[in-house]
Amino acid sequence: MARPHVRRLRTGSAAAATGILVTGLLAAPAGAQEETPGGASGTVARTVGDARYEPGPCPKTAEPIEALKGARCGTLTVPENRAEPDGRQITLGVAIVPAAAAEPKPDPIVWLAGGPGDDAVGEVKMAIDGGLNRDRDVIFMSQRGTYSADPDALCPDIDEFNARVVGLVYDAPSTERLHVEATKACRDKLVGKGIDLSAYNDTESAADYDDLRKALGIKQWNLYGISYGTHLALTYMRLHPEGLRSVGLDGILPPSKGGSASTWSSFKQGTDGLFKACADQPACNKRYPNLPATFEKLVNDLEAEPVTTTVTLPGSDKPVKVVLDGGTLVNWLTSATHTAEAVPRSLDELANGNPQRIAQQWAGWRTNPKGIGVTSHGLVYGVFCSEWTPYESEEQALQGGQKAYPSFPRSVQAQAPLLTFLRPDCDVWDIPPAARSIRDVTRSDIPTLALSGAFDAQTGADNGPYVARTLNRATVVTIPYEPHVVFATSKCAQAITTSFFDTPTAPNTACVKDLKPPEFEIAP
Repeated sequence: MARPHVRRLRTGSAAAATGILVTGLLAAPAGAQEETPGGASGTVARTVGDARYEPGPCPKTAEPIEALKGARCGTLTVPENRAEPDGRQITLGVAIVPAAAAEPKPDPIVWLAGGPGDDAVGEVKMAIDGGLNRDRDVIFMSQRGTYSADPDALCPDIDEFNARVVGLVYDAPSTERLHVEATKACRDKLVGKGIDLSAYNDTESAADYDDLRKALGIKQWNLYGISYGTHLALTYMRLHPEGLRSVGLDGILPPSKGGSASTWSSFKQGTDGLFKACADQPACNKRYPNLPATFEKLVNDLEAEPVTTTVTLPGSDKPVKVVLDGGTLVNWLTSATHTAEAVPRSLDELANGNPQRIAQQWAGWRTNPKGIGVTSHGLVYGVFCSEWTPYESEEQALQGGQKAYPSFPRSVQAQAPLLTFLRPDCDVWDIPPAARSIRDVTRSDIPTLALSGAFDAQTGADNGPYVARTLNRATVVTIPYEPHVVFATSKCAQAITTSFFDTPTAPNTACVKDLKPPEFEIAP
C-alpha cells in the first residue's frame, strides 16, 4: 500500500491491508437487463442507475502484462461525486481475466489493489501468477484517480521528490518544508484539472465496485483485497454486503484503526518477529546477538549524527548521495522485512561503520524509475486526510511511537513509519473529514479469510484477530516468516486462498505447519 510520499504498502515486494451467505437476487433497476446466473461476460453495454459499463480496449498499464491479452475489457463510467449525480463523470478501466478452467465457477473474484493509489490492473500479474484464476474469472478495475482511470490523480513530481529524499536528512524541518511544498503543488495541479478531491475515498470507491457488479449483471462475487485493498474491502462489506459470497483479506488494514499509532504497533510486531527468528537460530543469534538493542541504538545514534555515503546503482555510473538518519533506518526496515534473510547482517555492518548495504537498498527502492508517475496521490491523500487524520490527534499519534519505542528520540517517534509528515500534508490537502461512520468496525456474517504475515511490519498480524471479533465466520491465518501481502510471496498462502474460495467456511490451512524459518545470512 502506498503511503504519503512513500510507495511501500503495496504488493508485497520491497523492490518495487465473516458469515451468512447473501444470495438473494437484487431487483433489476429500470432500464437494466436481468442479472445473469453468474460469471462476467464484460461484452455488453449496460446502464444501471447513474453508472454505465461499455466494452472496449483493455486499460493502459505502465508495463506490458501478458495475462491481459486474453482479457475481456471495458470501462465503467460513474459520477465523480454521487452527491452531485448530474455533475462530472469519471471513467474507470476494467479487465476481466478468464478462468484457466474450461468450466469456470459462476462467481468471479474481484481484486482490490494496495496503496491507496495503486491501480488494480497493474497488479494482474501477481494475481494470476498466484493462481487466483484457477477456476474463476478475476476482475480488475482501476480505482478512481489511479493510473488507468480518467481523469487520473497522479503527481509524478511527488515521486521525483521521493527519489531526492535519499540525499536529505529524512525528518529534518527543512525536508518537511520541501515535502509539504510538493504535496501542495500536487493539490493545486489536481484542482486545476477540475478534480473534486473530496470524492476520492473509500465510500465512493465501494459504490463504484457495487455499480460494476450490477452493470456486469453478476448475481454474486468474491473479493480479494491486499494491503490498502483490505481497508476498502471492509468498507465495502459494511456498506454493500449484498452480492458478496466471500471476502479474502491479505495484509489487513482496518479502517477503524487507521492512523499513526497503529502503524507503529504494526512495525514493532513485524520487526520483533524477524529479530526473534534470528535469535531462535543458534548461528544467527551467536553472530548477531540482541538485534533489538542493536537496532534501537542505531536509530538513536543516527538521529543524533546522520551518516552520509554514496552508492552506485545498477544501470548507472552516477554516484547517488544517501543520508541515513534514525527515521531513514525505521522506514528502511519497514520494507526490508521482505528481504528478511539479509536484515541481521545489514544492521550489523551499519553498526560496525559500513552503511553501504542499507544505503544501496534504500536508494534503489526510492529512485527506481518504475515508481515515477504510477501512484494516485489524489487517492492517497483523499483516504488518509478524510478518514485517518481527522480521527487521530497529534498527541495520539505521538503516543503510538512512544509506546512502541520509548527509547527513540521524539523526532523519530513523531513520524510513524511510511507516514512521514502526514499531518502537515493533510493540512495543505484541505478536504473535509469523512462521516464518522467511516471508522465503524465491520460486522458481518460473510465468510472471510483474514491472512497476515508474521514479519509484516506494515499491517501487523494482530489485525487478523481484531477484525475477526466482528466477522462471525472468519478464518484467521498468520503465515510465519512472511512479510506484507503473503499472497505475493508464499505458495502456502496462495494454496489457502484458492481453498478458501472453494469452501469459504472451511479452507485448508494444513500447509502452515510445514513452513520453515529463513536461513539468515551469516557474514564471516
